[in-house]
Amino acid sequence: MSPVNYRYTIHRRRFLKVSAIATAGLCIPLNVRSQANLQTVRFGLVTDSHYADRDPLGTRYYRESLTKMKEFIQVMENNNVDFIIHLGDFKDQDPQEQQSDTLRYLTSLENIYTQFQGPTYHCVGNHDVDSITKDQFLRNVTNTGIDQNRSYYSFDHHSYHFVVLDANYHPDGRDHYYKEGADWQKTHIPQEQLEWLRRDLQQTKRPTVIFCHHPLYPFPELQHTMQVGNYQVVQEILENSGNTLAVFQGHVHREHHHESQGIHYLTQLGMVDYSGLDNNSFSIVEIKDATSVVISGYKRVSDQQLSIGS
Repeated sequence: MSPVNYRYTIHRRRFLKVSAIATAGLCIPLNVRSQANLQTVRFGLVTDSHYADRDPLGTRYYRESLTKMKEFIQVMENNNVDFIIHLGDFKDQDPQEQQSDTLRYLTSLENIYTQFQGPTYHCVGNHDVDSITKDQFLRNVTNTGIDQNRSYYSFDHHSYHFVVLDANYHPDGRDHYYKEGADWQKTHIPQEQLEWLRRDLQQTKRPTVIFCHHPLYPFPELQHTMQVGNYQVVQEILENSGNTLAVFQGHVHREHHHESQGIHYLTQLGMVDYSGLDNNSFSIVEIKDATSVVISGYKRVSDQQLSIGS
C-alpha cells in the first residue's frame, strides 16, 4: 500500500523492517514538553481479532485468533508490559448470528486475554455490537478498575493519562446494535461523551494517549467511510487540551499514520487477517519522557519511532 501523509517507511515483513524518526518541529504545547522525570510506560496493543468458530472468509481466519491471542499474551508476559489494550472488534459472529454462540466466542477469547497478569482494557468495536448488545459485551469483558457499565473511560498509569473512546452511537446518542439495523459506516461520538472528554482532559496535567476503535481522522484510499462522523469535533477537543500525544485506532486492518497539530494518529493491522502464527499482528508501545513514541511491531506489524516536539 502507499498511504499518504507517512513520515516514515512502512514495511510488512520483519526482515524488511526499519525504524525512522518522524520529522520534528511539531506543535506540542509547553505543558507537555516541559515535564521532566516522567516514568516510561510500555503497553501491549492489539486489534481486530474477530474471533468466531467459523470458516475463513477472504483474508480473515476467525478460528485462528484463539491461538494468535495466546501468543500475544505470552509475548506480553515475557516482556513485562505495564498493561494491554485491545482496540476493538474483539470477537465476531457466525453467519447464523446466534446470540448464544456470539457470547460463547466472546467469553472464550476473553478467558485467554485475561490470563495476562496485569491490567487489561478494551475499546468497543462495531463487530462487538453485532448480534449482542453493548451492555452484553461490557458485562463479559474486564476493563481493570473501570465500572462495568462504562464503554468510554480513562485511567492513569505511571506518569501518563489514557482515554478510551466509544464511537458506536447514532448521532442522537443511542447505542449501535447492528441486529436492529445500525449502519456501521455512520459512527458518532455523542454530546454527552464529548462533554465528558473535555472535562476529563481538563482535569489532568499528564501527557495523554487516546484509544478508539474507529479512526479519528479521514482515512484515505478505501471506498467505505471508516472515520468517526464528527471526528473534527473530537480533534479540536484533543488539540485544545494541550496534553494529547497520540491516538491509536483499529477498524481498517491497515497501518497508517496521520499527524495533525502535533498529535499522531495511528491505525494498526488486524490480528484476524491471514493464516498461521507467522502472520500474527500486535505490538508493544513505549512512551518515554513524552518525547517519543516507539512501536515495536510483532511479525506483520512494523517498527515505528515518532518524535514528540522538537
